[in-house]
Amino acid sequence: MTPIVLEPNTLFGWILLGLIAGWIAGVITRIAIGLVGAVVGGGLFSLLGLGGFVGFFGSLAIAVAGSALVLALANALT
Repeated sequence: MTPIVLEPNTLFGWILLGLIAGWIAGVITRIAIGLVGAVVGGGLFSLLGLGGFVGFFGSLAIAVAGSALVLALANALT
């Protein structure tokens, strides 16, 4: 059986590499939004006096709220 060789200088090769690169960029972007959102959420909740030790699920809720806010702002700007 002959192995399939993917040459990056062919149309199919560029399409496949573009799909992989787009998927990786999407994952990185989602991770970055999550990280920035967690920091923003933690900062906002601390300013409102609602921070402190809230446990894992409380911290997760704060991070999700911050991420949603950052994502909404990013979508509003585009």
